[in-house]
Amino acid sequence: MELTLLGTGAPLGLPRPDCPCAVCALSRGTRARAATALLVDGALLLDLTPGAALAAARSGHSLVGVRQVLLTHPHDGPAVEVPTGLPTAGRVPDGRELTLISGHRVRAVPMDSPGTGYEVTSQEGERLLYLPPGGAPAGLPEDPGTPYDMVVADVTGRPDGLARLRATGAVGPATEVIAVHLDHDVPTGPALDRQLASAGARAVPDGTTLYVGEYHEVPDVPRRTLVTGGARSGKSVEAERRLETFPEVLYVATGGTREGDPEWAQRVGLHRERRPGAWRTAETCDLVPLLAEDGPALLIDCLSLWLTDAMDRVGAWDDERWEDGGRTALRKRTAELVAAVRATRRTVVAVTNEVGSGVVPGTAAGRRFRDELGRLNAAVADQCEEVLLVVAGQALVLRG
Repeated sequence: MELTLLGTGAPLGLPRPDCPCAVCALSRGTRARAATALLVDGALLLDLTPGAALAAARSGHSLVGVRQVLLTHPHDGPAVEVPTGLPTAGRVPDGRELTLISGHRVRAVPMDSPGTGYEVTSQEGERLLYLPPGGAPAGLPEDPGTPYDMVVADVTGRPDGLARLRATGAVGPATEVIAVHLDHDVPTGPALDRQLASAGARAVPDGTTLYVGEYHEVPDVPRRTLVTGGARSGKSVEAERRLETFPEVLYVATGGTREGDPEWAQRVGLHRERRPGAWRTAETCDLVPLLAEDGPALLIDCLSLWLTDAMDRVGAWDDERWEDGGRTALRKRTAELVAAVRATRRTVVAVTNEVGSGVVPGTAAGRRFRDELGRLNAAVADQCEEVLLVVAGQALVLRG
């Protein structure tokens, strides 16, 4: 099944008309994206957008052979001129299945928001799922059968939709996931590629032709990732974003609770509100057993608070206790943690702080914490396939 993406952008395109934002300013040339539309085997057009005939011609195709035009979502704005000879566009009621003259079977998939998804099956049995902007499947069957060969969806706008598909087995390890409906609220260029790769997805330029069912190397999701950065740099948001398409995540909060500290409670509450509702939370600093177990992906936030707890336990804040066995006990604890990170089979994203680039602490205990955290960060980073430094909300790839 041949699939040509005539456009890969949001309904208003990218850049948006008259928008002065930075992403729109950068979305020029090959980074510009027309509204998403898919041409399947030259016979089926999914979504009719302005300039579809010209977009097809630029990609070396024609709309002359199109026998069916289906819409996935309400199209706001001015009416789209239908090219001469093209069938009238329509939508299929949820759950209804069409068999086209071309031999394709098309089933309408209900969404949890206004719009319709389409499952397209070729005569050879290749299966494509195309979802509308801002939409995720509703009422997925617990056993969808074999996974789709390709899913084309709003990965950046609805990562939870991809998580649902993975949870039911509709998206498997070999499913090719293509991100479309890309808008100006996501980065562009290498930053977009990195964000999508962490979800096992990729974006392609307008006019790209793909072959559903053809082997294509699925982006490799790193098993261990360390995200570091300064205070309020956006490192926790970056870490959470890397796991938002996973069907199950255990969020490991190492900060615990602090009685009588409303500011800390507010911080914890904001973190919880930001996380997907399906994620579970464990408040613990006992990381080694979790890393040794099999289970869903772990998001550990954060190693600096884990180190604070470890220093508490060995009395490392006191100079005398530090020299009288505290240093040795702490190094033993950190070595056990590093060894557990190295041996784990779980997907792990760990957050930590950079505290060695600012003001030198005024106390011996403060300098001790700074030094030990620097050593811990370096040791954990050495065991991770990917290491990111977040500065002013921008993630810089240090490894991977």
